[in-house]
Amino acid sequence: MTTLLALYRRPEGGDEALATFLRRYHAEHLPLVAATPGLRGTRVQRVEQALGGDTDLVMITAMDFDDRVALDAGLASDAMRQGGRNLRDIAPGLATFLVLEDDPAAGG
Repeated sequence: MTTLLALYRRPEGGDEALATFLRRYHAEHLPLVAATPGLRGTRVQRVEQALGGDTDLVMITAMDFDDRVALDAGLASDAMRQGGRNLRDIAPGLATFLVLEDDPAAGG
């Protein structure tokens, strides 16, 4: 399995800015991403605490694909391009994306 992991930082502007981002993320962004070909599942989780320190992360989204080929096809799709445009509008500069692969040595 290949996972596209999106890490979202807290927007400037306090609680109101965060609430606006979260509302728009759920109402606008997630429906666009849900139409991505090859997407097997999406998990959205709020960051509640950073153990041993502080963090500006507020949310993490994991989008699962069968493999890297499926992820690359999904990233090239109209749905993901529309999602990218939307994300640049609602969360400019707030996201970091990582591509994760199961580690066969760890049994995954």
